[in-house]
Amino acid sequence: MKRHALSTRIWHWLNLVCVVVLFMSGLTISNAHRRLYWGDWGFAPEQAWLAVPRFPDWMTIPGYYSLAVARDWHILMAWPFALLLLFMWVTMLVNRHFKRDLVTTRAEWKPRAIWHDIVQHLKLNFDHEGGKFNFLQKLAYGLVLGVFLPMMIFTGIAISPGMEPTFGWLVDLLGGRQSARSLHFIFAFALFGFFIVHVLLVLLAGPIGQIRDMITGGRHGEA
Repeated sequence: MKRHALSTRIWHWLNLVCVVVLFMSGLTISNAHRRLYWGDWGFAPEQAWLAVPRFPDWMTIPGYYSLAVARDWHILMAWPFALLLLFMWVTMLVNRHFKRDLVTTRAEWKPRAIWHDIVQHLKLNFDHEGGKFNFLQKLAYGLVLGVFLPMMIFTGIAISPGMEPTFGWLVDLLGGRQSARSLHFIFAFALFGFFIVHVLLVLLAGPIGQIRDMITGGRHGEA
C-alpha cells in the first residue's frame, strides 16, 4: 500500500505552485497599501492596527511593482487553488484518508500525550506507532486543510471587489471588508510559518526520501 495516495501527491505539488504564486503576488498587493485595519473601512495611519513592512521586489511577483500584473497572477492562481482544495477534501473523505490518518483520538489530547509528542519532536525523533501521523502532525495538517486554506479562500472572496456584491453576507460575517483583509494577511503568514517548519522537518527527517515518497508514493514501513 502506498504511503501517499496519488490524489494527495497531485494536490501537494499543484497546491505548492498555487500557494507560492499567490503568496508572492500577494506581497506586491500588500506593498500597494501596507496598513491593516479592523471593521468596514480604514485608510489613515492612526486607524491601522499594523503597518506591514515593504517587501523587496525579489520576494514578489512580478518582481517589480505593478499592482495590475500582481492582481492578474493572484486571480489566475486563486481558482485552481480553491478547486484543488475541494478536490482534496472530496478525495480524503472518499478514500478515508481523513478519518484514518487525520482524525485525532481523545487519548491524544491528554496533556501527557501532547507533551510526549513535543519532547520526541525536540529530540528529532519522528517515528511513531499506531498511525501514519502523530498528534502534532495531525493537528498541523488539520489546521492547514480545515482552517488556514479555507479561510484564505473565504477572506479572499470577501475582499474581492467583484465578489463583494454577491457575498455581502460573508463580508459581514467576517466583521467587514477591512477585517477580512487583515484576516487574509494573518492566515497567509500562518501558512508561510507552516511552510517554513514543514521544510525544516523534511530536511531533518531526510529530504531525499521524503521528496521521493511524495513523488512515487512510497510504501508504509519504509524509512
